[in-house]
Amino acid sequence: MVFRSPLPDVVVPDLPLHRYLFEDLGERAERVALVDGATGAETTYAALAASVERFAAGLAARGVGRGDVVGLISPNTPAYATAFHGVLRAGATVTTVNALYTVDEIAHQLADAGATLLLTVSPLLPQSAAAAEKAGVADVVVLDGAEGYPSAADLLACRDPAPEDLAGPEDLAVLPYSSGTTGRAKGVMLTHRNLVANVAQCEPALGLGPDSRVLAVLPFFHIYGMNVLMNMSLAVGARVVTMPRFDLPEFLRVIAEHRTDRVYIAPPVAVALAKHPLVDQYDLSAVDTVFSGAAPLDAALGEAVAARLGCRVVQGYGMTEMSPVSHATPADALDVPIGTVGVLIPNMECRLVDPATGEDVADRGELWCRGPNVMKGYLNNPDATAATLDEDGWLRTGDVAEIDANGHVSIVDRVKELIKYKGYQVPPAELEALLLTHPAIADAAVIGSRDADGEEIPKAFVVRQPGAELDAAGVMSYVAERVAPHKKVRAVEFIDAVPKSVSGKILRKDLRARERA
Repeated sequence: MVFRSPLPDVVVPDLPLHRYLFEDLGERAERVALVDGATGAETTYAALAASVERFAAGLAARGVGRGDVVGLISPNTPAYATAFHGVLRAGATVTTVNALYTVDEIAHQLADAGATLLLTVSPLLPQSAAAAEKAGVADVVVLDGAEGYPSAADLLACRDPAPEDLAGPEDLAVLPYSSGTTGRAKGVMLTHRNLVANVAQCEPALGLGPDSRVLAVLPFFHIYGMNVLMNMSLAVGARVVTMPRFDLPEFLRVIAEHRTDRVYIAPPVAVALAKHPLVDQYDLSAVDTVFSGAAPLDAALGEAVAARLGCRVVQGYGMTEMSPVSHATPADALDVPIGTVGVLIPNMECRLVDPATGEDVADRGELWCRGPNVMKGYLNNPDATAATLDEDGWLRTGDVAEIDANGHVSIVDRVKELIKYKGYQVPPAELEALLLTHPAIADAAVIGSRDADGEEIPKAFVVRQPGAELDAAGVMSYVAERVAPHKKVRAVEFIDAVPKSVSGKILRKDLRARERA
């Protein structure tokens, strides 16, 4: 059975991303586009568009053009937008690199993507320069300046005309890296059309406008920060307040001082907003909507955040491979349960498929999606592409979903992460959500572990609240009182922090490695 969006289709402009965002600024020109959350420095739309032109000219003078790939590794700052869109304006492709990567990880991505130039910042220069050398990338630009390296100021000072508009809608715009449903990170080929389509699809669903003030703490190198926070906000003329990293006191200060009304988070931030005493020390009354993505948000946790902040809490769903959004809660929909990710966005279709049989099911199965925002494929990896995209354009997400009678979708787990206990399927996400309702638990993760008999059992890794007294027996009894017998937690380990990616996903592989150590 094919499910379609309840929202009407939108027209996808036949333009490359930079033209879609900056070609006709109109009333946006003198509005503030970007604010440095740390310093308060503001950049107008006109100034941003002009800097993108100049940056593209500077890149072109260094030989960058259509078919080239440029690496970009930097925390969130207003300068990130100039560099990112300057690369696209030059006709090239940008591969955005995780700012927490090691030398080897950066080098692998640069080499795999075929990058010829790397844009970085001085705090990240040691690992960036070493990685560039290892990957054979000879040209390194340090955006904020460093001795012996060209800077963004040098590129912006180029007086040559900006290059001809070389990129077309079907050209590759970005190469973010994702593990997809499994395996080592792969280059996700997203075209200008993919990105433009997803911005156009999300506009009517998310209700952003020129008066919106968006807090951008989720990293721009990740597709969520890149296309939802940065590009969609710029498309509607919103004000984007950047933060280079998450720090709870600074996060709360920026919200209070800049009066941000749209706060995009991942679930770990929701835990802090719901439970940390520091939240009560700041005026967060400007917050209208907290939008959670990147991993499932438990309904009870979302309701706790909504009650504490007096705001609306909603979820969305997507993947790097979908540019990234496929599901969202419409801004004018008041009857969508917090525990769901909303409905399909315009121009999209989805199916639920039984992973074992490949047959469509009506209620619960692996979510498959199709639409103009779905990637072209994985770079130089036809096998991984074929395993993820079928010949009809359906993307296998690897996530198990349910759809209710109103078309509301709930993501209940990952296909690969379901625990098999005595033949029963146990979703780790369900147990994690339950554990977070315990007042003495600050965070939790669940994986399948092996008992003394070699049987797979649910094991919980638990972070206690500061000062809390809680033992393993207390954890297990709390869960046992609230779930079916086969879902009981049967082993507990207390840890200082749950390992997570920058987008908020639990790194279960790290927990499994801990098991093997």
